[in-house]
Amino acid sequence: MKPLFKGRHFITLEEWTKDEINTLLDVSKDLKYKFLHNIPTPYLLHKTAFLMFFEQSTRTRNSMEAGLAQLGGHATFLDTSMMQISHGESAKDTAIILSSYGHGIACRNCFWGIGNKYLREMAEHSTVPIMNLQDDLFHPMQALADLMTIQEVMPTTQNLKVSIIWAYAKSHKKPISVPLSQILLFPRYGIDVTLAYPLGYDLPDWAIEKAKKNAKENGGSFRITHDMEEAYRDADIVIPKNWGSWVNNQSTAVIDDLLESYKGWKCTEGMIKLAKPHVKYMHALPADRGNEVEDSVIDGPHSIVYQEAENRLHTAKAVMVMTMGDK
Repeated sequence: MKPLFKGRHFITLEEWTKDEINTLLDVSKDLKYKFLHNIPTPYLLHKTAFLMFFEQSTRTRNSMEAGLAQLGGHATFLDTSMMQISHGESAKDTAIILSSYGHGIACRNCFWGIGNKYLREMAEHSTVPIMNLQDDLFHPMQALADLMTIQEVMPTTQNLKVSIIWAYAKSHKKPISVPLSQILLFPRYGIDVTLAYPLGYDLPDWAIEKAKKNAKENGGSFRITHDMEEAYRDADIVIPKNWGSWVNNQSTAVIDDLLESYKGWKCTEGMIKLAKPHVKYMHALPADRGNEVEDSVIDGPHSIVYQEAENRLHTAKAVMVMTMGDK
């Protein structure tokens, strides 16, 4: 499989053209077919990637580790608390050294105001692709898998009504990177996006303006509402997920008065009934069950969360093949 984007960094999908994203999706679908039919895919034989995690991970870590193994390579998991980073080593030095040891570096750093800058500093000094496993602003791996899943379950994305909805959760103060990546990517595929959240949980102004621009240029639409029921009404796909109030409040406190005042923002059977009969429920996982969503919804007939999670494997493999390969 020809690595069309050899050496290319994968930090945000905004830096990839629609044609390039379509290529990644085509490769993802091919790799998924081959995985399901036990067809070997030794496209990264003897290649090594380093996976740096500043935070916990289940889907991201395992999709990368399993994916590279299935491609014939090897992934090294790095807990950054056990690296010299914890003693102050710079992103520059880390990138230069690790890139001299292998063929790719992937990193998750979600610290507010730090994560994306850290990845870009690594990219400036690395001689191999830097892959974003989620930062404070972007989660391109998740957005790519989400789009793949939507394309699998819907006949077209053009004017599809997708609602990205804030939901109450208290497990931890979550990054804004998943909804932000979705509002930037989905309008590029002609999707009619509704972003719904209670006051105080805004996304950055620049991201809102870019989402509107992407919608205008691609025949989709983008709107904001602070009415949860309005977002569910007549939707084809709903994505109720919590994100933190980082834009307005940089405190790392998980639970505060603002959060507790919006306990009613929850995906329930009643909310699902407001959407179209064929509505699909999506979530990047892990979901805060009982808070963000009722079990009967996430485990019910409308839920495609496990299909969505599975696609993280195939899209991760596509990114690695296309950026780390030789021929």
